[in-house]
Amino acid sequence: MGITDFESSLGTTVPLGERLLEKGVLSEDQLRIALLEQETSQETIGRVLVNLGFVTEATIRDVLSEAQGAETVDLRQINVDPDALKLIPMEIAKRYNVLPFALNGSELTIAVANPNDLIIFEQIRSMLAAEVDLRLKVASESDIGRAVDEYYGLELTIDGILAEIESGEADVAVSSLQSDSATAGHPIVRLVNAFLSDGVKRVASDIHFEPEQSFLRVRYRIDGVLRQVRSLHSSYWDAMSVRLKVMADMNIAESRQPQDGKISMTLYGHTVDFRVASQPTAHGENFVLRILDQQKSIVPINSLGLNEECLRMVELMMAQPNGILLVTGPTGSGKTTTLYSFLNHMNSESVNIMTLEDPIEYPMHMIRQSSVSESTKMDWASGIKSILRQDPDIILIGEIRDNETADMALRAAMTGHQVLTTLHTNSAIGVIPRLLDMGVLPDILAGNVIGVIAQRLIRRLCPNCKTQRIAEGDEVLVLSHFVDNPSEVGVFQPVGCSQCEYQGYRGRIAIMELMKFTEEVDELVASRASIRDIRDTAEELGTYIGLANSAVEKVLYGETSIEEVSRVVDITKYIVAAQIKAEQSAAGTEASV
Repeated sequence: MGITDFESSLGTTVPLGERLLEKGVLSEDQLRIALLEQETSQETIGRVLVNLGFVTEATIRDVLSEAQGAETVDLRQINVDPDALKLIPMEIAKRYNVLPFALNGSELTIAVANPNDLIIFEQIRSMLAAEVDLRLKVASESDIGRAVDEYYGLELTIDGILAEIESGEADVAVSSLQSDSATAGHPIVRLVNAFLSDGVKRVASDIHFEPEQSFLRVRYRIDGVLRQVRSLHSSYWDAMSVRLKVMADMNIAESRQPQDGKISMTLYGHTVDFRVASQPTAHGENFVLRILDQQKSIVPINSLGLNEECLRMVELMMAQPNGILLVTGPTGSGKTTTLYSFLNHMNSESVNIMTLEDPIEYPMHMIRQSSVSESTKMDWASGIKSILRQDPDIILIGEIRDNETADMALRAAMTGHQVLTTLHTNSAIGVIPRLLDMGVLPDILAGNVIGVIAQRLIRRLCPNCKTQRIAEGDEVLVLSHFVDNPSEVGVFQPVGCSQCEYQGYRGRIAIMELMKFTEEVDELVASRASIRDIRDTAEELGTYIGLANSAVEKVLYGETSIEEVSRVVDITKYIVAAQIKAEQSAAGTEASV
């Protein structure tokens, strides 16, 4: 099931040697030497080439898998899922030389040397439950054998690794981790990998390692809320922090200054990036890892959770060929995901899309992405100037931070480009005073803004355990602004079950405040009209949808609770307004009596 089997499965039409010559990885002289050597050794040409050192097994693997149309995997660059290992016993893995390394839902990914061996496929298929789907990836025979010996003999769960360390069987010395030569067998390497895998598996957006005086706190941010998952003895942290620095290519000797880095790993069958930031604190370096999972980040625009009215307004904004479209919201509100969804929707061969980001979070096909950093000697303003010389149609600017960037972004919009960017404000309408405060003239602002989207993320009720009841108390006061007979409306509340880890919520949905700029709004902006006048005009024209409207709609559809909405959106004004109205109504009734 190694190189020999691969070559036999290729047939005789295109010999392996000729394929390697076509790829340019082998010279004719090297092939001639290998053929002469093969006559005496009686081994396959692939094995001879590897033994002579002309090519590596990885090269043979890639060429042969391409010929068969199969995906490849480098087992030295992946993190094996312990749940996948449990599905296939070690004896079977050794007998057939296969490695189960990823379990994503019901899909089990297995590394094999020959994906065309039907006997192996049927044997493994017969061992698994009917609902498990098999996905095969090609790896070299020696890599699979090494990985099977290595991983089946190791404990890969957090509990198991901690038990191994606490029993005194494992060496956790920092010195053994101060290079990237540490193998997967080292307990600290496995412990750090297990936390990263666990964070991705539980769909966390951030992983926090927070040292205290006598212990290390580990927290995940899941669905926008921090959740403590572990407390470890402080003696583990020195080695763990060194390992994180090695993985993120940070300076392991520096612990008094903040550092930034990046980790890229293969988890659950696909690549996941982690943006790493360290911060010196009183009890040691604090680490926060932002999880950048490309598989979950590029969301189709139809899957953003917008109703028909909101989706129609967004599509009209994107249809305008020039102008600036702004997305606002606090950190972690999904602005980047929304912008990437827009770019993905507009991406085609007929347009040139250029981006300026800090940093590039998710690589996208056909889109020219540039990073703003000190190492590239490019700031936001100079980056925009450079992009304008690249004949762009659509420009994404990661963030408007100062007057110069705002000025350059608007100039790009004025010269016939469509510009997408973000700005830190509390509301969509708040973009106007914010840009004016930056020094942008109202005459320039008017006519060049397509629209503004203010976004928040709220937790979605767990569909398995949510329960319905009649609205009561403050819920009635809030709903009275949006529906008739609010005291008769049924609302859902969280309960908690094993599927949502007893939180009552599972996943998040976006709520948006939308305002599309029109000629009437532009005239008000140019004349420095009040924010209230601008909002009232937009509402009358039907080009404004408030954040509370979007949130309450999710409540009425049973997707979230009013309690969760109040955590993210200020709804106290609706409660106060309803109370005042009720008091005035009561006073009027008394006066009439």
